[in-house]
Amino acid sequence: MTKMRIGYIGLGTMGAPMAMNILKAGFPLTVYNRTPSKAADLIAAGAQWADTPAEVASRTEILFTNLSDSPDVLQILFGANGVIDGAHPGMILVDNSTIKPSASREIYQRFQEVGVSALDAPVSGGDIGAKNGTLAIMVGGDADALEKVMPVLEAIGKKITHVGEAGAGQVAKAANQIMVAAQMVAEAELMLFAQKSGVDVARVIEAIKGGAAQCWTLDVKPQRLLAGNRTPGFKSSLQAKDLNIVIDTARDYQAVLPGTALYSQLFNGMVALGEGDLDNSAVIHMLELLNDTNLKTID
Repeated sequence: MTKMRIGYIGLGTMGAPMAMNILKAGFPLTVYNRTPSKAADLIAAGAQWADTPAEVASRTEILFTNLSDSPDVLQILFGANGVIDGAHPGMILVDNSTIKPSASREIYQRFQEVGVSALDAPVSGGDIGAKNGTLAIMVGGDADALEKVMPVLEAIGKKITHVGEAGAGQVAKAANQIMVAAQMVAEAELMLFAQKSGVDVARVIEAIKGGAAQCWTLDVKPQRLLAGNRTPGFKSSLQAKDLNIVIDTARDYQAVLPGTALYSQLFNGMVALGEGDLDNSAVIHMLELLNDTNLKTID
């Protein structure tokens, strides 16, 4: 049986390994990235290069996009030589970016006019999940389009949930980022609390992981921080951007989110300090400043 022709645009920390997993699953793949050098490994593995987003669309049946923010996605889709210029009836667009729900609804409507189904399908699981093909994928859009792309999504994710209509996937991702931010800040606080109390931080982490505090963050992040590793991972600047999306969307619906407002300020503080390229767990630096101390590292 002939495999569907897939396109992938946006080959950053998440997009590149996700595209590689699609290629490894046997799907013919065409790629584009604004920085062409980031496509080198994929091309070496058998992917084809396209010179414009429109060219990717013209060659493919399912096209994925994975970009940093709403303006980037809209530019790639609707700018000069954008995806919509090469789109054709029956094509399906799958946006893995994390953007505003309102932007996803606009994308859905504009592509419907040219006979293209659009799914918002943001992901969670970090660079580790992207590499291992174990991401959680939250999907908004038409169920029949999701059914058609499911074999491709199964190459990049282990839990794929149809949340609802267009934009619903982005709402789920925004909710996810509320929890992620809360965990990052709570992790920072508990580690510094233990240290200032004179107790071994690593042993505290080991103790509480066996109880109600157990979560992905405590499984993955403390070891990195205790080793002095604050490289991404998932950049603090992107965490800040995602929380700003939450705040903007909450304002649209008059939702009151006091905790999220605090997390947003802490991550925006990271960006203001020039530390936006550090991992989101590096938000601990904001708490170090408030506590006039630094987390001690261990070999």
